[in-house]
Parts: sequence; C-alpha cells; structure tokens
Amino acid sequence: MARFTHSPAPDVQRDVADVVEILEFHHIDAERVHCRRSQGSTADIYARIWELPGMWQKALDVPPQYVIEVLAEHYDVLPRDEQLKIVIHELLHIPKTFSGAVRNHSGQGEKIDGHSVNRYFRRYQKAIREREARKRREAEGQLVLPL
Repeated sequence: MARFTHSPAPDVQRDVADVVEILEFHHIDAERVHCRRSQGSTADIYARIWELPGMWQKALDVPPQYVIEVLAEHYDVLPRDEQLKIVIHELLHIPKTFSGAVRNHSGQGEKIDGHSVNRYFRRYQKAIREREARKRREAEGQLVLPL
C-alpha cells in the first residue's frame, strides 16, 4: 500500500495567484490560500479544498486560511488547461466573505459545476490573450492605452 505524503506545490500556488489576479477574485487573499501536492491518497479526485473552521481560527488566533490539495497521481497527468480549470473550480469554493468556510457545489448563489468553471476559464483565456497582445504591442513600440 502506498504511503500518503504531501509537499508544497509552488506551481499550483503560482496558478492560484495568477487566476485570482486575472479573474479579479478580489475577495480571495491568495497569500492565505496554501497549495499542497499529495501522493498516495486513495481518493478518486483531482483536487480538494480544505477550510480552517472559525473555531480553529479563534483558538489559534489566525485569520481565515485555505489549503488547495492536488492529488499528484490524477492532477499532474492532466493537460495544462484542465489543471487551470481545476484551480478555478477549487477557488470557486471560497465564499465572498473569505471566512474560512467552503461553499458547496449547489448553494450560496452561483452553482459550481462544469458550466460555471468553463465560463470562468473562457474569461481567463480571453484576459491572457489580451495581456499577451498588449505586451506584443508594447514591445513593438506601439502606444498602449489603459483599459
């Protein structure tokens, strides 16, 4: 039987910071979303988000925190676009209050499903394309006006 281990996931951490910035998830403090890569889990999922309940926040005297865990055996083999969709999916579980609680798939406003994730992913892709086009124009010395 495989032994369960986990370690920091700096690549996922960068994706979280990028997605939060590009999609303008202003309610998320990316510095308090910690990313870990696990190996040896028997769960049949790509990733999951862990909350720090209010009771623990008060007992430890810490602000709300989240952990996004990606399961290496399933996540690492996915194409890049699918990995980004998974990061978006997990971030959608963070409520607008950034309270340390986790939104479920069907409640508290917008559903978290393939449709919503794909909609955000298309927005993300469009923003990336616009940013790259702006950088190309700047590199070519063309005047770039702010959006």
